[in-house]
Amino acid sequence: MQTTNDVFIVGIGQTEIGELWDVSLRSLAVRALKAARQDADGLQPQAVFVGNMLAANASRQANLGALITEYAGLSGKAEGFTAEAAEASGGAAIYLAYNAIRSGMVDVAAVVGVEKVTDVVGAGIENRLLSTGLDSDYEASEGLTMVGQASLLLQRYLHEYQFPREALGQFPIIAHNNAVHNPHAMFRRAINLDSYRNATEDTGAFNQFDIAPNADGAAALILTRQEFLTRNPAHAPVRLLSSALVTDRLALHDRPDPLFFEAAAVSVQHALLKAGETLSDLDFFEYSDNTTLHALLSLEAAGFAHRGQGWKLASDGSLTLQGSLPVATMGGHKARGFPLGASGVYQVVEACHQLRGEAGANQIPHARVGMTQSLAATASAAATQILSV
Repeated sequence: MQTTNDVFIVGIGQTEIGELWDVSLRSLAVRALKAARQDADGLQPQAVFVGNMLAANASRQANLGALITEYAGLSGKAEGFTAEAAEASGGAAIYLAYNAIRSGMVDVAAVVGVEKVTDVVGAGIENRLLSTGLDSDYEASEGLTMVGQASLLLQRYLHEYQFPREALGQFPIIAHNNAVHNPHAMFRRAINLDSYRNATEDTGAFNQFDIAPNADGAAALILTRQEFLTRNPAHAPVRLLSSALVTDRLALHDRPDPLFFEAAAVSVQHALLKAGETLSDLDFFEYSDNTTLHALLSLEAAGFAHRGQGWKLASDGSLTLQGSLPVATMGGHKARGFPLGASGVYQVVEACHQLRGEAGANQIPHARVGMTQSLAATASAAATQILSV
């Protein structure tokens, strides 16, 4: 049943993902926003919510709300804000926009997720910048990174639950297979189990296929309420049924159970409750495969598998496009590329393509309800969205 304050996504836009050396941060953001506005029949936002993780440090540029509204030709017409929640920044920006629309304070809102990781080269990106999503005093200062933490957790997970290590190769295999038909993806080549077995070891328990590649990119959404929908839209609007943002203890050592992503679990529960949906209603799940460990624990936290059993979903075909719970339907972070603070917006753009029937060879038949979730660092924050047609 629709209500007057239901939120609809009426425009989507995205740039390609990759090492975009010749495109600036502001240009990426404006390209995505203009594409989303064009998709929304030119609807003009009153507020622009920007999700970004690294710009203040990597690009020496803060105040992205003002920057992007200006370069998009919206100065004096739209307010600009920046949301930062590490890798979940895009999801946080969606959460803010969703609540702005629901409250009635804003009639039309834009969300822009943008990241420009190639503004820094060398070890600085991993050791100095990406570790800012961790506890600076007690984790980053000791040399820990998000990938390093996840690798340690995977070693513990393997010790606790005792299963074949190569079974985890199915997660990146699914992602890479799905990215083949995504024209915006960074890696559009399928891999197989032999590729995974022969991959170069990267960090601890991970090899190179277990870690999502950091990338540049921007994606954008236009959100509004029912009374502002175009009378004869070019495509059916997608309902953003709910958005939930939950935070956990920042430092991993402060959590009672490091192998359970509590913020991810609670955000799913809150999002489903607000949407009036259940796990069994979901036709697909765009999860945060920042690493293979993140994918595994996300499935268990959401309730799709019991503790220690998430790996079986990848092995039995459940997570493929033809399975009961398709994931990473356009390649996920692993193969589409991982634009950090922009990744949550990319997930929603891809979910909209599925729900609008525009996913081409990756289309899930009769997709009606989907869920996206973006995670910060080792799930210190989780933003979950439920979408429907």
